[in-house]
This record gives sequence, C-alpha cells and structure tokens, in this order.
Amino acid sequence: MKELVAAALAAAKERGRDVADVPLAGIAAAAGISRSTLLRRLGGSRAALDEAVRQAGVDPGGRPPVRERAIEAAAHLVAERGLAGITLDAVADRAGCSLPSLHTVFEGRDGLLAAVFGQYGPLPDLEALAADPPEDLEGAVRALYETFAASFAQEPRVVPAVFADLFSRPDGPAAAMMGANLPRTYDGLNRLLQPHVEAGRLRPLPVPVLVQLLLGPLITHILLRPVLEPAFGAGLPSVDRAIDHFVDCYLRAVALPGA
Repeated sequence: MKELVAAALAAAKERGRDVADVPLAGIAAAAGISRSTLLRRLGGSRAALDEAVRQAGVDPGGRPPVRERAIEAAAHLVAERGLAGITLDAVADRAGCSLPSLHTVFEGRDGLLAAVFGQYGPLPDLEALAADPPEDLEGAVRALYETFAASFAQEPRVVPAVFADLFSRPDGPAAAMMGANLPRTYDGLNRLLQPHVEAGRLRPLPVPVLVQLLLGPLITHILLRPVLEPAFGAGLPSVDRAIDHFVDCYLRAVALPGA
C-alpha cells in the first residue's frame, strides 16, 4: 500500500489537487499499473487508499481542496495576527487539515504565504483589468488606482498586513510573498502602461519608475489614513476623491502633451 500512497500523493501534487480529487486512472498511471489492477489491489474501492493516505498524515480531501481551505485560513490569520504570527501549525488547525498536507501542497510556509498574496492581493483584479483595459490613458490610470485601493480594503485585510511587515522587515516574509508574485504583477502593469508609452502618451520612463510614481502616493495615503483621519476629520478627502487628485497629478507628471 505504501507505493500506492506515494503514487497518489505524487499525482495529487502534479495536478495541484487533493488526493480525493485525482481520478483513479491518474493514480494508476503514477503507480505504473492499470486502473483495473489498482482497483483490484484496493479491494474494489478507493476508500482503502484514502484511509491509507490519511494514516500517512495527509488529508485526502473530499471537502473543498486543502489548497483552498489553507489559503483562506492563512488569509484570516494574517489579517488577525500579522505575518509574524503565522505558523503552519496554526493554519492547519484553522483549515482542518494536517501539517504534512500543507507541506505537500505548498512546499512550506513561504509557498503558502505567496499563494495568499496571489489570491488576496491586487493580482487577480489587475490581471482582469489587463485583459480588458480602458482605451484612454486617464481611464487606465484611474482603473489602476481603484484596483490597488480596493485591494487594501478587501476583507480579510491581507494587503495592509503585508505592507506593515514589509516596512518593518524589508527582508522578511512579506518581501518573499510579493517577490513570488512580482513577475505576474509586473506583466499586468506592463500590459497596461507600455502601450501608452509606445503610443507617445506617456514619457518613456522605465516601467518600474512609472509604477512607483503611480502607486507610491496612493499607498502612502491609504496607510496613513488611520493617523490622518483623527487629525483632519472632514478635511481629509475620501479615498475616491484622493484618487481623483492622484490621477490628475500623475498625468501632469508623466503624460506627454496631446495625450
């Protein structure tokens, strides 16, 4: 049975699924046997295999996949405790899965945290925006501001916790979380901004500089709002109104005449 468990875990890892979600044909192929042979060795039912996987310390699944449960559990823990308070043991307990399951699916804490930021950070909405971008420059800039502002407000509040950790520990887990998602994030931003550079609407600055000029003021404003609101009260513009100002200032800074 050990070799069948190993084959089931390998097939699950390759597909990014729980063992319970992998067809018997896939497990049989990983074991180098036919599906009928696998069923015969299991006594006609996969229940024996699921139990053997469970005895090996891995949740075979059947509920929402371990990956989904773990990402959701970790996101709530990040919002509640900050990144410093996250352990795989705590995530496994909250998600109702085993510690070996987390190692199998994510290959450690860094992999899990990167998946959390990939799902609860700005990336999903950024990629959706890049797939169907506004045609005009002002519309693209405004949509980017709104996308990133929404990521700070999304519950559970993962993004504020990530930036809090990043500023306090530049070489900590937040940097690894963001770094793991940086290629996709950069690709989305590049797809939105580079066409306007090529069309002569934006100054031909490196995309990282264009992005820093774009997002730096917004991120600073949002992170400081808890301090600014008691001090300025009604004098502090809403986030939507602040975005109006940031859009205007950004275009004045980097848009070329006639854009």
